[in-house]
Amino acid sequence: MATVNPKDRTLLAVIGDEDSVTGLLLAGIGNVDNNKKNFLIVDAKTQTSVIEAAFQEFTERKDIAILLINQHVAERIRPTVDRYQAAFPALLEIPSKEHPYDPAKDSVLKRVQKLRGD
Repeated sequence: MATVNPKDRTLLAVIGDEDSVTGLLLAGIGNVDNNKKNFLIVDAKTQTSVIEAAFQEFTERKDIAILLINQHVAERIRPTVDRYQAAFPALLEIPSKEHPYDPAKDSVLKRVQKLRGD
């Protein structure tokens, strides 16, 4: 398997609700290359399979350094999120306007606590 230089990972990707994604796009993270977007807007009608497919795509892409996902969206695909162990792209669960952050549900924080023996 070919290794990817971390310097080639220049993009952020986001899976989240409309407000979160819009804010991050306005901040300049948006990228569309060959019809491949680095974001997915999730609402109540979005099927879980679509979220999982986007998560899989973003975690396999070699140009993404960080994947941001709203925590309430991550809950919909929690087993997939919990299985993700790669260093790149880094996975960060973020709050949304409607759903506050809950550290007890954060897969990365749980892993850190387990390593520390908490």
